[in-house]
Amino acid sequence: MQEIKNETQWIRLQSDPLDVSAATDYLRVPGAGGIDLFLGITRRWSGPATGDPSGARRETVRLSYECFVPMAMQEMQRLAAAAAARWPVERVCLWHRLGVVPVAEASVLIGVATPHRAEAFAACRFLIDTLKRQVPIWKREHFADGRTVWVQGDAPPELPPVQARSTGEA
Repeated sequence: MQEIKNETQWIRLQSDPLDVSAATDYLRVPGAGGIDLFLGITRRWSGPATGDPSGARRETVRLSYECFVPMAMQEMQRLAAAAAARWPVERVCLWHRLGVVPVAEASVLIGVATPHRAEAFAACRFLIDTLKRQVPIWKREHFADGRTVWVQGDAPPELPPVQARSTGEA
């Protein structure tokens, strides 16, 4: 496991199942009125969006993930900092599994704690969309028929330019 944990960020790459309770406990701080938690789960059925050139709906038996760990950790830290520059993030968790992830298990956990829910939703959406596109973690889908395919990420949504946040001090 690779991990960076401090007062505002908890970033992990691990092969073991993700501990949702530990993430929730970390995110629960007095300044956070909104905690948004996203789990990306291995689903059994996949369709054309998986990058399969046949476009067929297929049964997935597992996913596997690989990455260049130092680069992925650095990019995840950069994403957490970008979210904190855009929204009033109290704490953030960016966790991703490596290796095999069976059907119905989580491969990624994004958690954001902010003063209000709208900011938590927005920051969490930004983090998962950007992580899937920019962090060098590669996903391979393994089908019931024995075939495999590398899955390409989607383009992240367009966001307005970053504006400096007010600290509330005069």
